[in-house]
Amino acid sequence: MWLVTSRPLAMTLRLFPGESRERVHVLEPDTAACRVIQVGRNAFFHLIDVTLDTALPLDCLIGYDLQIPSASGADRSMAEWAPYLLYPGQTHPCFVIKSRIDRLLHGSCRKPHSRARDGLVRADQWLAEQGNAEARPAVLLMTGDQIYADDVAGPMLVAIHALIKRLGLYQERFDGAVVEDSEALAQDPASYYRREKLLPAFKSNEALRERFFGGVEKPIFTTNNAHNHLVSLSEVLAMYLLVWSPVPWTLIEPVPPELDESLRERYCEEAGVLKDFVQGLPSVARILANVPTLMIFDDHDVTDDWNLSALWEKTVYEHPFARRIVGNTLISYTLCQGWGNQPEAFQEVLESLADLFETACSDGVLDSGPQDELIGRLQHFQHWHYELPTSPPLIVLDTRTRRWRSERHPSRPSGLMDWEALTEFQQALLGHRAAIVVSAPPMFGVKLIEAVQRIFTWCGQPLMVDAENWMAHPGSAHVLLRIFRHSRTPGNYVILSGDVHYSFVYDVRIRDQETGPRIWQITSSGVKNEFPPRLLEWFDRLNRWLYAPWSPLNWFTKRRRMEVSPYLPDRREAGERLWNGAGMGLVELDESGCPITILQLNADGSPATRFVADQKVFNAD
Repeated sequence: MWLVTSRPLAMTLRLFPGESRERVHVLEPDTAACRVIQVGRNAFFHLIDVTLDTALPLDCLIGYDLQIPSASGADRSMAEWAPYLLYPGQTHPCFVIKSRIDRLLHGSCRKPHSRARDGLVRADQWLAEQGNAEARPAVLLMTGDQIYADDVAGPMLVAIHALIKRLGLYQERFDGAVVEDSEALAQDPASYYRREKLLPAFKSNEALRERFFGGVEKPIFTTNNAHNHLVSLSEVLAMYLLVWSPVPWTLIEPVPPELDESLRERYCEEAGVLKDFVQGLPSVARILANVPTLMIFDDHDVTDDWNLSALWEKTVYEHPFARRIVGNTLISYTLCQGWGNQPEAFQEVLESLADLFETACSDGVLDSGPQDELIGRLQHFQHWHYELPTSPPLIVLDTRTRRWRSERHPSRPSGLMDWEALTEFQQALLGHRAAIVVSAPPMFGVKLIEAVQRIFTWCGQPLMVDAENWMAHPGSAHVLLRIFRHSRTPGNYVILSGDVHYSFVYDVRIRDQETGPRIWQITSSGVKNEFPPRLLEWFDRLNRWLYAPWSPLNWFTKRRRMEVSPYLPDRREAGERLWNGAGMGLVELDESGCPITILQLNADGSPATRFVADQKVFNAD
């Protein structure tokens, strides 16, 4: 459990496991069961990891109540201090531990100021309708871009700065930056909507370019929306609090900054969208409190084009300010997402992290030495991925930090996983009949879009089109396809992905191999984001025309030994394969691990979209 409070708390965890008797666990701060890390004057992260003497029962509702002391000393239940976490008729939140993964929710790309509705709110509404334990999902998987650190609305950045001040989040000093520290960053005239002037390697940043790059402009923060790119550690931590919980919004009264007329208009438009976002946060917090939730990062959790190529990595990590910006997002991810996936893998990292924040206890400013040292450690950390011994096993891949870099052409996109990481992936698969795999980018994507990315790469402009997909790097593509053809790897794969801002389903099989595996590529994106509608419509149409089964263009792809049959959204026109609508994916699996129902719960409240197999369409890949 993950909880942030204004002071360290001794708590009592009460478990109500089905028909069994109540279990009580006293959680004292700074013990193995309740690690407390102070990140500001009034901000304490409680990382709760309770080891049980006996296992909890399976396939039944397990209630819990995290009680905290009141001013009078009496314990307050969650129904008192967080009533929005309870569904109607509940006295406390509850969850289910399934004997097998029979149903799951998944999605990626949740941008607060997107005009789309929030898919997590829709998923919460759906969960409220599921009365018994059997109908509940086994897990909620957030498959990337849980925040957008590189694309922040002006009103959100104002709220971030207000929360930093309210909680007294620790400040930091910068090396190699136009501004000296995080406090000066917030006060700089370019802090709102003009941060590209403060980021490394932009034309306006001539002094830094002369100092670090010999006057040559090199791309680092390449996103087109870097006007409010998060920089400091306190900014990223504050954003996590603001996107997960309604409580921080009640603690602040954001005051709009001085802006010119055009920016004031944009600010007001974004403020209106964020108002709707904030209204949905009680529902977001509720579903996270009632369903076991796991996460993995993608690029926007850090910055656009994160580790896209060897040249990008060299450029960023040799620049102290750029390295700090990326490192701050990794520290925040560790505290707010990564730790909860696999606590045992982060014990030593948490020690260093706690030591870092202790350096700020006296004056409220982090010591740069330990901060840079921790960033270096996280830069080479190799346990972001994880797997669960569920049925089927759940394997979550790190497609961002263990990349197959091109030594001959460092500017070309790296493979999403290197040979060693792919070998570990294969070892995790051996001996299983079926597997659920989370890959933030789709393993099998839309070939036309991949072709466009390849053209831009040949022209030396991979950053312009986010040219990263599994087939972009010959080495990683070859090894990945060999894994699927291995005789001892599973017969059924369900691959869950996001990243692309539209949803689709492919049924993939290996040519001329009767006993080969069956692979379902299920992509749900975004939770709160959408692809430009007209552009996606043309991509969908052209992809069908150019890569029909008889098209010779299929022979120029790396997947020509695979047969790909698309599923069709039941609410689209005939033949269309891509669904453009914010929401959450819902997948139901049979006992062999094969999907029997694939839905997109639409955030706009319309009926769920069902993906159905079309036997007439069989796209030879």
